[in-house]
Amino acid sequence: MRHFLLATVSATVAMTATLALPQTASAQDWLAAAAEPLKGTEINGIFLDRPGYRAIIKLLPEFEQKTGIKVNYEIVPYENTREKQVLNFTSQGDLTLALVDLVWIGEFAENGWIDPISNFTGDASITDPNLKLDGFFPLLLDAFGSWGGTTYGLPFDNYSGLLFYNSCMLKDAGFDAPPATWADLKDVYGPKLTDASKNQYAFALQSLRGETQSADSFMRVLWPFGGSLLDKDFKSNLMSAESQTGLKFRQDLAQYMPEGIVSYDHAEAVNALAQGQVAMITEWSAFYGTLTDPATSKLGDCLAVAPEPEGPAGRLPALGGFSLAVASQASEEQKKATWLFIQWATSEEIARAYVEAGGVSGRMSIYEQDDIKAKYKFVEPMVASWQKGVPQYRPRFPAWPAISEVIAEWGTKMQLGEVSTEDGAKEIGSRMEAILEKEGYYDGKKELLQ
Repeated sequence: MRHFLLATVSATVAMTATLALPQTASAQDWLAAAAEPLKGTEINGIFLDRPGYRAIIKLLPEFEQKTGIKVNYEIVPYENTREKQVLNFTSQGDLTLALVDLVWIGEFAENGWIDPISNFTGDASITDPNLKLDGFFPLLLDAFGSWGGTTYGLPFDNYSGLLFYNSCMLKDAGFDAPPATWADLKDVYGPKLTDASKNQYAFALQSLRGETQSADSFMRVLWPFGGSLLDKDFKSNLMSAESQTGLKFRQDLAQYMPEGIVSYDHAEAVNALAQGQVAMITEWSAFYGTLTDPATSKLGDCLAVAPEPEGPAGRLPALGGFSLAVASQASEEQKKATWLFIQWATSEEIARAYVEAGGVSGRMSIYEQDDIKAKYKFVEPMVASWQKGVPQYRPRFPAWPAISEVIAEWGTKMQLGEVSTEDGAKEIGSRMEAILEKEGYYDGKKELLQ
């Protein structure tokens, strides 16, 4: 990984000064003192082309100036990030920072590619005295940073599924509030907000074949309806009445979505709302900035945000995002420097600056600030969604990438009407169980952790 995109101090010091939250002398002294023996160390990681990463890039000069540690990063499309990191780890490459998706934590931990944070927290010379692990939303620290009871990473760039909607379109249709339940969205709001002759629809569910289909479309209709991918014995639960209800609901909802919804990725769904083609979408909280930007959205004051609708099993929204962890292949100096960066990037000290630069912090305290809640409409719905959730919304075990491909293929066929929800579920179930059997989940070689 040599083609680094390097942040420079001179170009952004002035901007950073306006974004950075003034820190206490003790916080400044701690970080500078901890980094003193590590000056000149270079650490390497992968970033995504998303708001949370652009935000931390804006703030990087502060960290580099204070510590003398150089942060090299390469911006990689999400679809290539896991493969690129796995190749680097298995070939003893140069990555020192691991970007760990919710569904990669099991694979990265079980293969020993990332170090537990306990390897570093016991050393007071490199650990923030204000680290406050209990300052993270518990759901985030558990879901994104922990595996088998051990914490490996700290939450970074975390998302929740939210309902973004055009309040003006809803008002014109006679609604003064968004749908509280999925049933209302389909049965009450759907008919009144859909006019195919005008190319206007009530809803868009991003469903492009791939991880978008498996995680953002297929899994989204399982949990709220009381279904799940697996039962307690790791056998398929897709033929249960609850899972089938959710999958059939998705089929019924299609009449209120644009044609060709199976070709919609996140960008297309967000743009459909932004340009007034659809009235509602369930999307990641990170897209708030795109929907408020006049350059990319026509919504203006019509943009509104609410928690995802409830199903028969309650409100169990999508969980997405990452944690930052120290790569076990790094040298001892690089590990220490990387640990300093991770603590800084996820700290309470820079949380305000990070949020104001476009990021989403995993820290609870920043969202208790009245001006933050008033300025960012997504904050209160997002915080509400993080009070309760399912860490295994998408299974986090190493077998997920292979299973995701199966779901993507057959979930797409379901949506297209090429197979019934029953036949598709049976096909996914048999293929999924074959993968899990090969992985050793049925003969006791692996714990039933997801």
